[in-house]
Formats: sequence, C-alpha cells, structure tokens
Amino acid sequence: MASKTIDNAFTAPALRAAATDPTYAGALSFMRRLYSKDLADVDAVVLGIPFDAAVSNRPGARFGPQAIRRASAIFDNDPQYPFSRDLFEQMSVIDYGDVLLDYGNHQETPARIEAQAAAIIASGAYLLGLGGDHFVTWPLLKAHAAKHGPLALVHFDAHQDTWDDDGQRIDHGSFVCRAVREGVIDPEHSIQIGIRTHAPEDFGIRILHGWEVEDMNAQAIADAILAHVGNRPCYLTFDIDCLDPAYAPGTGTPVAGGPSSAKILSVLRKLGPLDIRGSDIVEVAPAYDHADITAIAGATVAMYMLGLKAEKLAANR
Repeated sequence: MASKTIDNAFTAPALRAAATDPTYAGALSFMRRLYSKDLADVDAVVLGIPFDAAVSNRPGARFGPQAIRRASAIFDNDPQYPFSRDLFEQMSVIDYGDVLLDYGNHQETPARIEAQAAAIIASGAYLLGLGGDHFVTWPLLKAHAAKHGPLALVHFDAHQDTWDDDGQRIDHGSFVCRAVREGVIDPEHSIQIGIRTHAPEDFGIRILHGWEVEDMNAQAIADAILAHVGNRPCYLTFDIDCLDPAYAPGTGTPVAGGPSSAKILSVLRKLGPLDIRGSDIVEVAPAYDHADITAIAGATVAMYMLGLKAEKLAANR
C-alpha cells in the first residue's frame, strides 16, 4: 500500500504523475488532478462553470461539473485509452475548481466567467471548461479570442445556437449568433456537427446535419472538419446533446436521431492535427441521467480533449 495514494486531489506530491486512488473512494476532482489555484508550471487547467439559468427547456446543468468529475474517477490509474499513455506523465494539469457565481444576479455571470478564464489563459495554460449550459461558451470564447484573435469554432451539437441575440440576453441558444456578430469566431472556417434542429440563420457556418453524420463514417466526418478548419486556431465546444438520447439522456434539450458516443469519440480521436486553443463540454444535467450514462460520456469527451493536448505537448518536447 505504500505506493498507493488517497485523496490525490489534495495530496498530490507532483503535477506530472498519475493518481492511484481507488475508483470508488477518495476526493473527487477531474481525473484526480490536484485542486489548486497556482498556475505556475501548469500546462492545462480544468475549470467548472456551474450555471444553467440560460436554458430554454429543462434546468440542471449547474450540476454538470460535479457529475463529470465523479464519472472521471475511473479514467485514472491506467494509461488512458485510446491514447496509450499516462496523460499526466508529460502534461501538468490542475483542477481549478469552479467559478464563483451569484445565483441571484445573472447579469454578472458572463463577466465573472470571462475574467476567470482570461486569468487562466494569460498564464499560457490550456483551458478545459466543464459546464453548465451552453451559454457559458460565450464568455469562454471571448476570453480566448482576446488572446488569439477570431477563432474557428468546432461545434458538436444537436442545435445551431444561432437564434437572434440583442447582445444582452442570457440564452444558451444564441451564443453563436453573438460570437459571429462580434467577430469572436470566424464563420467561414467554423463547422457544426450533428445538427438536428432548424434555426433561422446559419451565418455561413458549415453544417454536418444529423442525417449526414449518420451516413458518414468517423474518418469522413473528421476529414470534413480538418479540411474546413485547416491550420487556423480553433475552439472546440461539445454539447452533450450532440449524442442521441440513448447515449446521453441526462441533458436539458435532448433530440432523437443523433450519433452514438462510440462514433463521435472516434471522430474526436482523429482531430489531433487541429490547432485547438481551448475547449469545453456542456449541458450534462445529471438529474435526468440513468446510471451516470451521460456523465460518463461527458467525462470521456473531456478526457479526449486532454488526450489531444497531451499528444501535442509530447510531440513538441
């Protein structure tokens, strides 16, 4: 037992090391990473954003960060599949905890999220956000674009999120509209995957509809993304309702006819050539989940995002 750890989220002696906590015990952070606000020598930061006051249907995504962290415990100890490596051998990652939000003053929420994200990005660390509803992507995008300029958006979702926006709305269905209008994303090289609903505007963004995703294999989907985005800096946002409700029932606005988790994870695995500057996983609402199906899918998507980053770092070191 001398080589085992417990409560690695608080007791980790080093950032570049696997934990060995039992999967069923110990303090829960994302993949047992150290809870810390110290950004020195940190390659990637996991940040929870427990906000769901922007939803148009079922609330509950404020509990998403907790659920994703809980489900992620199973991924530590062994080399992470399918990356065939301990992601943390060369990549230092911390769990920064959650953004502090005032539940009674939602107008302050965007600025609070953006400021927290900007401070992390300024350190040079890669930021992985755990939502929360999809509105949280708006302030995250603003913080990333402030450093990197307009970004290509790689957007997995059942919804386009391009509904009209007056620039003041707190709405999870309009952040793409606002991002285009304010020059935060580059619509010409942005792409949406898995869309299964209509919206009044697409802003010239490339769409792979749900029926197209069904007809294409994972390699063809990945090739379409890589060709459209090219070598431009991009932001990867994943709404868990991109997946069919059979694979992600725990979400606020489920839409039938979506792809399986296996297919979309295969797509993500092939996106290594992208220049991803930041990412998030949103809309996990565990109150509607069963046996943590959705939380496991969300945690796996987040792990893949860190896996792609770990491979980039390993290739450059």
